[in-house]
Amino acid sequence: MEKTPSQSQEPAFQHGSLSMAPTNKNYETLEIESINNIEGEEEAESEMGNKKAQEELHATTDQKSIRNKRYMPLLVLNYFLLFVGSVSSSMLSKYYFTHKGSSKWVSTWVQCTGFPLLLIPIFLPYSLLKSTIRKPFTDFNKKILTLSIFVGIMLGINNLLFSWGVSYLPVSTSSLLLSSQLGFNLILSVIIVKQKITFSNLNTVILITLSSIILALNSSSERPKGVTEKQYFIGFFCTISAGLLFALYLPVVEKIYKKVYCYEMVMEMQLVMEMTATALATVGTAFDSGFSEMKREGKEVFDKGERVYWVLIVATILAWQFCFMGTAGMVFLTSSLTGGICMTALLSMNVLGGVVFLKEKFGGLKAVATVLCLWGFCSYVYGMYTKMLEAKAISQQNNNNNNINRHSGEDSSSLELVSMVKNLGVSH
Repeated sequence: MEKTPSQSQEPAFQHGSLSMAPTNKNYETLEIESINNIEGEEEAESEMGNKKAQEELHATTDQKSIRNKRYMPLLVLNYFLLFVGSVSSSMLSKYYFTHKGSSKWVSTWVQCTGFPLLLIPIFLPYSLLKSTIRKPFTDFNKKILTLSIFVGIMLGINNLLFSWGVSYLPVSTSSLLLSSQLGFNLILSVIIVKQKITFSNLNTVILITLSSIILALNSSSERPKGVTEKQYFIGFFCTISAGLLFALYLPVVEKIYKKVYCYEMVMEMQLVMEMTATALATVGTAFDSGFSEMKREGKEVFDKGERVYWVLIVATILAWQFCFMGTAGMVFLTSSLTGGICMTALLSMNVLGGVVFLKEKFGGLKAVATVLCLWGFCSYVYGMYTKMLEAKAISQQNNNNNNINRHSGEDSSSLELVSMVKNLGVSH
């Protein structure tokens, strides 16, 4: 019998019931699988590329990112402002009370009344420098306004407590007491922003607390002339309370700043905070007849003369403005704990400044308290340094692992593609 054309096809290889005959359907299936795998790899690469592009965009727009070109200049500028403001503001405030200035409300009022200076960093980058396309007060919603007013009230109360404290205590003593805010700051940072407790953190809290206790026990020899024991302890507890409130202020502000991406917006919030604190101080000063008292105080009471009095008022306003601007910038660019550490480090400069420029006593117990304070600060800095090294090592290890996984994934994809090609060749 002759075979028909349909029967003259190439016979299939059979083994039992398993058919090995290559068909167009098998070829198309392998081809589709290879195309799907290639498309999947391209989608993964595209997704990785988009993610990297987003990270690059975030690094260039978020000024809190270390990779942002404005980060380091802003960090240096704000630490300089903090250094100048913190050291000079405390000494100028004490100079006012030392030379027969007496109004706590006036001392409170000058701390925030320089808020119009904040309009310079708010409008200068957009209007003159053209370094940003963001218009001032963009995205400044009701929630941020409400939070800024609330923090401003805290700031106003803190300023009043500080004025009471510095009016009765030597600046060196008040500076050492204010260093206790670092311990409070650590505790509140754990609660509010989930800061982890380490040995260096705990050691710092213990040492600085001991320094404050030593100063409290040394009250009889540290009390200035004309200050009663009752007034000294009022100043002592007002200063401790100011440190506690400021320690609360720092992590609260840090939590708010987590949703802020530019320095200009930080200054806008600071403007509202200081306007609120100034309004509070203005009401208190007016109620206490402080503004009319300022004229009489400058002419008749202040023992350095009227001209020096008004120069002192203006200089104190500028000094406090630098201090608050630097503090806000440091918290925004780093963290509340780092800002607190910087403040604590500068308080030791106030101790030396009080001894050198205001001729304050520096007895043995105060020396011990200063050493404990510096020891606690150095302990914390060392802990931060070792933590930074560990984080850097972990980051490097993660980068190496990612590179290995990426290369192994590429090798696996290449092997799968080669295997598919070989199968296609065998099928044909």
